[in-house]
Amino acid sequence: MIRTMTIEDYEGVYDLWMSIKGFAIRSIDDSRIGVERFLQRNPGTSVVAVEDGKIVGAILCGHDGRRGCMYHVCVRQDYRMRGIGKSMVVFAMEALKKENISKISLIAFTKNDVGNAFWNRIGWTKREDLNYYDFVLNKENIVAFNESGYNSPPLGA
Repeated sequence: MIRTMTIEDYEGVYDLWMSIKGFAIRSIDDSRIGVERFLQRNPGTSVVAVEDGKIVGAILCGHDGRRGCMYHVCVRQDYRMRGIGKSMVVFAMEALKKENISKISLIAFTKNDVGNAFWNRIGWTKREDLNYYDFVLNKENIVAFNESGYNSPPLGA
């Protein structure tokens, strides 16, 4: 079942993130409080996939009034290649279309071979004509990569 994400899904989504080797999260932005703030700003556009009573896929999706953006698009490894990722992307795209958003972007790490293959396979275009820049406003918002794919207590719990 594909449905809109709510803050009540946070623990299941966090467990999903922690189950994926190489997944990166931020200590503040991806805490329960940070995700709740994101969902309040972008109600109805983030997505979860639920099977067997657990969250097996998720997308944080929002927009700034002009362009949509997808973050943390993931499907549990043992549920991949079943159309869950594509169904979630279509759900999020439809939600953005309802809000009159006509363009969506996302960032995939260059070393994320599985993710990059997925986006190419479903027809997204890799941009070669721009550079991506960022500036850290809050040095406490630390990025951590999940090297082992294990579950740990949620951030901000």
